[in-house]
Amino acid sequence: MGLDARIENGRRVIEKWDRVFTALSAEPRRQIVVSLLDAPPDRSISLPERAANPNVPTDPERLRCDLLHTHLPMLADLEFVDWEREPFVASRGPQFDEVAVVIDALQTAADDVPESLVIGCQRLEREREEERND
Repeated sequence: MGLDARIENGRRVIEKWDRVFTALSAEPRRQIVVSLLDAPPDRSISLPERAANPNVPTDPERLRCDLLHTHLPMLADLEFVDWEREPFVASRGPQFDEVAVVIDALQTAADDVPESLVIGCQRLEREREEERND
């Protein structure tokens, strides 16, 4: 592989990682990814319920509006999710694995994640407890 090809490939990989971390930079988007990981691969999840953090009270109408106008269009543009308005649902998109791998890695390493990032995160708390019980 020539130098120009390596540089171009490096730029593409950097852009992909930037897209993944941008997608995961907002709680509703992380909750959607986690909810889709919990669901069978060929199933959709209902919204806005499955985009809400179970530990934090949320105004469902405000969340619905944010999902419609910000979070779902971004995730769909990145091909991480597909979604529909009626019924209001989301499913795994063609590039879902690119974003899911980060959440999977965090869950697998729950024991190594700093306590300040675990307490209050129901999913990581559960993973950490399961690891300690094994």
